[in-house]
Amino acid sequence: MIAVFAQRDKRASLAELAAHVNDGDWVAVGGGLSSREPMALLRELIRAGRRGLKVVGSAHGIDIDLLCGAGAVARSAESYVGFEQDFGMAPNYRRACESGAVEVDDSCCYTVVQQLRAAAYGLPFLPVRSVRGTSFENMHSEYKRITCPFTGEELILVPALQPDIALIHAQYGDAHGNLRIEGPPVADILAARASKKVVATVERIVSNDELRSLGGANVPYFYVAAIAEVPFGAHPTACYPMYAYDRPHTAAYYAAASAGPQEFESNYLGPFVHGCPDHHDYLERIGGSALRSRLGSWGEGTESWMNLYREESA
Repeated sequence: MIAVFAQRDKRASLAELAAHVNDGDWVAVGGGLSSREPMALLRELIRAGRRGLKVVGSAHGIDIDLLCGAGAVARSAESYVGFEQDFGMAPNYRRACESGAVEVDDSCCYTVVQQLRAAAYGLPFLPVRSVRGTSFENMHSEYKRITCPFTGEELILVPALQPDIALIHAQYGDAHGNLRIEGPPVADILAARASKKVVATVERIVSNDELRSLGGANVPYFYVAAIAEVPFGAHPTACYPMYAYDRPHTAAYYAAASAGPQEFESNYLGPFVHGCPDHHDYLERIGGSALRSRLGSWGEGTESWMNLYREESA
């Protein structure tokens, strides 16, 4: 059963959003790769000391890697975690999986999508073709083969996966909890429908009239338990059209993560998570208004966004 959240004003602080997440929860993380990931909320979860989280999603990067580096994750049903667009493997995620600290439910993107879709539809399972001919089937005793009664085709059934909570960062939202995601929604809309509840950060909380003028909600209010206005809440990932991906910051993160757990603690978790009591402190630590202006310049033209991508150092 998925609850309906009908209160008129769901505005809350970042800490209050994090309080909705419990140790051991199944958590669907929004965004993907280097775009629109709920990074401010994830940093708040780490500061709050969450442990034993079970994460699910498709095509993620620094978000899941950060949670693994902080020791917050116990199980991963992610179809991919890495920095493929720029740097390669996800160091913290790889170490956690190889050491056994994180249990891995490895599968493909469409399998995860179908598992979430089954939960959203209120079904116990849905069929897939995508894992046939691979070793994924051998890794999942819960997958079942059937013969389609209509076509005679052999299909694989995958069970529904209902996250306890979905964490989403959107460009716009209203006080009632309606969300407007601009650009590719990745799996966010599906995760919102599949999860027991959603908590969201947004770049701007606007009136319902303004939200309608922007194109209307694509995640309606009744899925959303709480919302917080957190400008630059996806940093260092992008949140177009507001700002671009911060390549220099990501490069510094990747160097710290690649150097090992102690270096990651000293050179990243310390200064950028535990050393920043709140999101405002984080924004000042990463460069304040000057950084926000620089990353916001991507829309000035092709050369502007290419220059941002060429930058090598924080």
